[in-house]
Amino acid sequence: MSSSVTVRTTRRRTLRVAAAALVAAAGLTLTACSGSDAAGGTKAAAQTDTRVASAGEQGAEPQAGPAAKADAKADAKVGAAGKQSGGSHAGTAKGASPVRTQPLPDGSKAEVYKLGDLHYRAKIVNKGSVLATFEANQRDAGLDANDMFVVLTMGGEVHSWMGGGHQGPGTFKLAGGWTAKVTKLGELRYRAQILGREGAVYGTVETNGHDAGLDANGVYIVLSSGGVISAHQ
Repeated sequence: MSSSVTVRTTRRRTLRVAAAALVAAAGLTLTACSGSDAAGGTKAAAQTDTRVASAGEQGAEPQAGPAAKADAKADAKVGAAGKQSGGSHAGTAKGASPVRTQPLPDGSKAEVYKLGDLHYRAKIVNKGSVLATFEANQRDAGLDANDMFVVLTMGGEVHSWMGGGHQGPGTFKLAGGWTAKVTKLGELRYRAQILGREGAVYGTVETNGHDAGLDANGVYIVLSSGGVISAHQ
C-alpha cells in the first residue's frame, strides 16, 4: 500500500518538472521570435526612412523635365536676342550719319550731326582725322581754328571764313556795320558787346574756356577764348 503511493508521487513530480521545462522552452522560443520580428521591423523601418529621405532629397533638388528644359532654352534665346538688340541699337547710335557735310576754306570739311531740336554738333575733319568738335545747343556756337573762323548756328548751318581777327581787349569795327567792345573777364574769359547805332547793345557773346559764336542778323561773329574777334557777312 505505501509502496504504491510513493511511485505515484514520483511520477507526478516528474511530469511537473517536464511541464515546467516545456513552458520555459516555449518562453525562450517566443522571446527569440519576438526579437527577430523586432529586428526585422527595425530594418524595414530603416529602409522605409531611407526611401523617404531619398525622395525628400530628390524633391529638394528636382530634376528638370523636358518641358522645363524647353522653357529654360526659350528663356536663354530671348535673353541672347535682347543683348544682340541692345548692341545693334548702340552700334546704330555710334554710326549715325551727318545731316550735311560742308567744305571749309582751309581744305578741311565740317560734318554736321543733329542731336535734337536746336541742338547740333560739328566735327572739323581733315584727311579722315577729327581736328575739332563743337556744339550749338539752343544757341549759336563758334570756333577759331588757326585763323579760320567757323560759326555753327542752332539751326545746324555752318558759316566759315579766313582771317580778319582783332585781338582784344578793345573796341573794333566789324563787318555789317557792327562794333564790338571786347572786355577781358579772366583767364580764357572774354566778353564782346555787339554795338549798333549810337552805341546801343544789340547782343553779347562770351567765352568761358572755349570759343563762342553768334549770328547777328546775317553777320557771323566768332570770339575766341584768347580774346580774338572776327566777323564775316
